[in-house]
Amino acid sequence: MLAQRLVVSENNRYLVTEDGEPFFWMADTAWELFHRCDREEADMYLEKRVQQGYNVIQAVALAETDGLNDPNPYGHTPLFNNDPATPNSAYFEHVDYIIARADELGLYIALLPTWGDKLFKHNWGMGPEIFNQQNARIFGNWIGSRYRDHDNIIWVIGGDRNPREGTDDVEVWNQMAEGIVEAAGGYDQTLMTFHPQPREWGGSSTWFHQQPWLDFNMHQTGHCANKGTYKHIRHDYALSPTKPVLDGEPLYEDHPNCFRPDELGHSVPEDIRRIMYWNVFAGAFGQTYGCHDVWQMYKQGRDGINRPLRPWPEALDLPMANQVKHLKQLMLSRPYLTRIPDPDMVPDSQQEDNDFVIATRDQNGSYAMIYFPTGKTTDLNLSALTGSQLNTWWYDPRTGASFKGEVLSKSSRITINPPTSGKGNDWVLVVDAGQSDFGAPGRIVEN
Repeated sequence: MLAQRLVVSENNRYLVTEDGEPFFWMADTAWELFHRCDREEADMYLEKRVQQGYNVIQAVALAETDGLNDPNPYGHTPLFNNDPATPNSAYFEHVDYIIARADELGLYIALLPTWGDKLFKHNWGMGPEIFNQQNARIFGNWIGSRYRDHDNIIWVIGGDRNPREGTDDVEVWNQMAEGIVEAAGGYDQTLMTFHPQPREWGGSSTWFHQQPWLDFNMHQTGHCANKGTYKHIRHDYALSPTKPVLDGEPLYEDHPNCFRPDELGHSVPEDIRRIMYWNVFAGAFGQTYGCHDVWQMYKQGRDGINRPLRPWPEALDLPMANQVKHLKQLMLSRPYLTRIPDPDMVPDSQQEDNDFVIATRDQNGSYAMIYFPTGKTTDLNLSALTGSQLNTWWYDPRTGASFKGEVLSKSSRITINPPTSGKGNDWVLVVDAGQSDFGAPGRIVEN
């Protein structure tokens, strides 16, 4: 099952396949996949993620954890003399294999040419710092040419670093991006974004929104549980020109919360679900998942910030790894390309805390979805929906199960009480216009 090339939808909000089918980005972060996994391990990982419903894998060619000097499982490093102008084809033959295997499985690879510490280390990272404007263009040309015929490649410039003021960082990344575009056949032949560090508002859009190579915006909202990530999505959703947006690195599963495990513990599934549904309902075209144990691809013995990491193969079945598909299935069970965020559906002001209720709907009024992170009783404005009678369903983000709710009369103010409430009791209310016949939410054929 070869992956079809992806393009931006006509309304510039979503991704679609070449034949126009909606594509919900459901990614896993496997940053060290090329660097630390041999072919058998890579096969097992990719096959597992396909079974779980993922369709994008985010991975880095010049990896973070000493990726220039620590060889891959076959004894190869990516560059001769750590020079971007002289890549080592033997190393990239392993990358070739994984990309081709992903394609056979219908998976897309969100390919980062390099981690950002190869441009500058800042306060962390092993580097070494090897990129400048000239060799970034050369390396972009080389890697763009190597993978120009792979329809399952999505290009991701950056790598966990924000350009610094007073430097040429922006131009270095521009040169790498333009080098890829040039070698891969032009802007209409590449799909590309930029992976930033967390910041208060804009992510990739801060520096690159006007660049012709940037097809969609990406945020990294970071690894703290108590953050209104939806605000980041809303910021970019409102920008001109219109471009799709998503969170490419949210709070990971099993991650030390805010990197302060003794004080704040580690992330739990309800934290991650809340962030994911917030982001998508705010207008994101999909969502990335990550696991603190998996992205590093360490088998054992690594200090995972005050406790050993789980061996990554065991962590593949942590709860959220199997729950993300319920979000994808929900969104694709209703008309997707006409979906818009609608804050006005929650008419009263809200505290920006973990109880924050958020709504999205069809722009033509055929359905709406409202996410209740803690089952809080909330007044809704349903006047944007068509018809006088509205059918409802309650959708469980933990299981993907749904059951019918009551029939509602359309109103500008109606009080909704979710089935249960409290931390971990999150629900989605799906409201269908009376004349629609969508069936139970979440019942779709997998992409």
